[in-house]
Amino acid sequence: MPRERLSVVVTRRLPEQVESRLAELFDVRLRSDDSPMTREELAEAVNSADVLVPTVTDQIDAGLIAQAGDRLKLIANYGAGVDHIDVATARQRGVLVSNTPGVLTDDTADMTIALILAVTRRIPEGLAVMQRGEWSGWAPTAFLGGRLGGRRLGILGMGRIGQAVARRAAAFGLQVHYHNRRRLRPEIEESLGATWWESLDQMVSRMDIISVNCPSTPSTFHLMNARRLKLMKPTAVIVNTSRGEVIDENALTRMLRAGEIAGAGLDVFEHGAAFNPRLRELDNVVLLPHMGSATVEGRIEMGEKVIINIKTFEDGHRPPDQVVPSML
Repeated sequence: MPRERLSVVVTRRLPEQVESRLAELFDVRLRSDDSPMTREELAEAVNSADVLVPTVTDQIDAGLIAQAGDRLKLIANYGAGVDHIDVATARQRGVLVSNTPGVLTDDTADMTIALILAVTRRIPEGLAVMQRGEWSGWAPTAFLGGRLGGRRLGILGMGRIGQAVARRAAAFGLQVHYHNRRRLRPEIEESLGATWWESLDQMVSRMDIISVNCPSTPSTFHLMNARRLKLMKPTAVIVNTSRGEVIDENALTRMLRAGEIAGAGLDVFEHGAAFNPRLRELDNVVLLPHMGSATVEGRIEMGEKVIINIKTFEDGHRPPDQVVPSML
């Protein structure tokens, strides 16, 4: 008798190649449109499926996991970050959690550099003038930005993405500094040309650019709070392609409006799409709709990792990208 196929529920639309492969391998329920599932739909999914494939827009908290049926055995997250999943509660219920690390490193690092360039060289301001048809020709003092070469870049979080940002930054002549929970090995520091700061406060106060590349955890919530943002030089800029909760968004908005920080490039926001509307009013802020990982290649590779994790679990083995609370 053939083995019964795993029941898999996918909460959002995925690339066609990924959905087709999931349908070939499993008894999969795909999303008919790209809207997030409601709380009720998520509750029904965890109560009826063997495997749930959520995304960052789904809150898989303790209350939802408590509603899971006996069938649910794996939450195969489509994404690297798992701060939207209560991993500890899942583990207590005997539900494994996996993610898709590594495949988005280069894409996110590329976007970090793009935001640094956009803010320091005032690219959106120039684009807006061109789109409005207001440009009357070159002028010696128009749209003056700043040269990247020689500036100090402080990277907050020196994991895979932080290190990829450091390698790209060196090509632009930036001086690379970093703060991390653990200091990198000397040979890695040397290869990156990076200077470690044990004190985040001291690093922040001396940098021309701050790049937020750390994960969202209880210890990093508002790590860049009002007090620490005030340590930044008024000529400095901050970019964030990690998680919005790392920065106190309201404090940042106030300081940008007051000219206490020169600019910001934000791809993520503290409350998702409900970001502070005053940010849109500022010429010195570049806002993007969470595009850091938005490449065709990256999203397909994420799906391939999800499939490998599910298939490995189905074959009776530990998913290669299993997440446990001690990793967070």
